[in-house]
Amino acid sequence: MATIGVPPHADAPAAPLTRRRRFGDRAFRWTTLVVSVGLVVMLALLLWVLADGGWRAIREFGLHFVIGRDWNPVAGRETYGALPFIFGTAVTSLIAMVLAMPIGVGVALFLNESGAGWIKNPLAVLVDLLAAIPSVVYGLWGLFVVVPAMRPVANWLFEHFGWIPFFGSTLSGPGLAPAALVLAIMVLPTVAAVSQDALRLVPYKVKEAAYGMGATRWEAILKVMLPAASTGIFGAVVLGFGRALGETMALAMLIGNSNQISLSIFSPANTLAALLALNFPEAGPREVQVLMYAALVLLAITLVVNLVGEAIMTISARRAGVRR
Repeated sequence: MATIGVPPHADAPAAPLTRRRRFGDRAFRWTTLVVSVGLVVMLALLLWVLADGGWRAIREFGLHFVIGRDWNPVAGRETYGALPFIFGTAVTSLIAMVLAMPIGVGVALFLNESGAGWIKNPLAVLVDLLAAIPSVVYGLWGLFVVVPAMRPVANWLFEHFGWIPFFGSTLSGPGLAPAALVLAIMVLPTVAAVSQDALRLVPYKVKEAAYGMGATRWEAILKVMLPAASTGIFGAVVLGFGRALGETMALAMLIGNSNQISLSIFSPANTLAALLALNFPEAGPREVQVLMYAALVLLAITLVVNLVGEAIMTISARRAGVRR
């Protein structure tokens, strides 16, 4: 009598590995190993090139380069301080994440929980398309759409609330606010995609248990799903922050390229990435060394942020019982 539910040949021994299959397994294993080692070597070479190119500037300026405010490449009166660029990079990225985080998490919740395919599928495609738009196109859109639309709002805020440092200037052209807004749209796909993956890692039984205890749908989402996926969502924010730190062309076109530190979100500023993109083509030998130092600082900041994000994502996956 045949056993019900047991497929035929279930107890049959596995087919022995042929010489061709063994060769394929070994070739695949060595290929992945070579690629992995190659990536590490490439990163090490990148760090070495930047450190070697900026070594003279590192020895001459030291940490004063990081905390200095003046940038004057004129021969004989050369002073280099990257603090305004670090400030602009950090502020634009932070404002962008404050704007992108709730929207990205909301989109992830909708895509993960909604069953309405007629709007869910087009929305998923739209979010993917946002990641495919070139940075320079975002910059042009910001110049011709975002800046003119934001100018009357900025002027009204300055007129009525100018005593608040954040609104202490008008918006006459590019500035921190339009650059941060466009940057938020650029990092939105990263936040939404990683947050959606974090929500998918939450076992469905957890939500079923919440429903079984009488929770409504919103209570299950806000009090069960989000707390369970909070580590992964925070990892998405950190990864999006790392993406924002390295953005170049859109910010170079929208931030105003002014080497100053101002609390007003409408004042022009500058970023490390924009500094490198705009100054390298015309830089002399000495300024190239300083720019290499600035590139090393930007790379160090970005690497630290991304490593923290990856660590948070790994912890989230382990808590959910998923191997990464």
